[in-house]
Amino acid sequence: MTSEQVWLVAACAAALGVALVALLVALRSHARARRAEAHAASVSERLAAVEAPAERPSPTAAAEPAASAYVITGVGADAVASDEPGAARPGVPPASPIDGRLFADIVARETVVKAASWTHGLRRALAPETRNRIRFEVRQEAKRAGRGRRAEMKQALREFRAREREALRGEAGPAAVDEDVA
Repeated sequence: MTSEQVWLVAACAAALGVALVALLVALRSHARARRAEAHAASVSERLAAVEAPAERPSPTAAAEPAASAYVITGVGADAVASDEPGAARPGVPPASPIDGRLFADIVARETVVKAASWTHGLRRALAPETRNRIRFEVRQEAKRAGRGRRAEMKQALREFRAREREALRGEAGPAAVDEDVA
């Protein structure tokens, strides 16, 4: 391969790279424009919902007690004001879905907060003073359990020897066996 051919291949590769980068930039700008248009449409819908005149309940509907006046919540029903049963709150638009970037931001923040709290908890749990306190408590509990087992063993031996003495007294009579001094 001659040097002219090498330069020609390099120039073609560079042109292909530039074309690929231009294509990627065009795709990203198109996606960004679509997101901006969707955001503008959602903002205009919300603005129209806020500026729309609030619907007032009819006076006959407010005068009649409805069967569902005591329902606290309802699926798909409008929000109910707490001071007047059965009346919808005017000017409150229904909840709208949130943007994907906002959702990702919320999830990321929650994840970071959880990770930070876990890290803080582990750091406190693995601190030397915490480990020493736990070790001390475990030793104290082990000593306490050993003393309890020894006391139970002594009590069991006393009861066993007392039953044996009673059995021997029953066979040989009351004056034949002396008491155990252990």
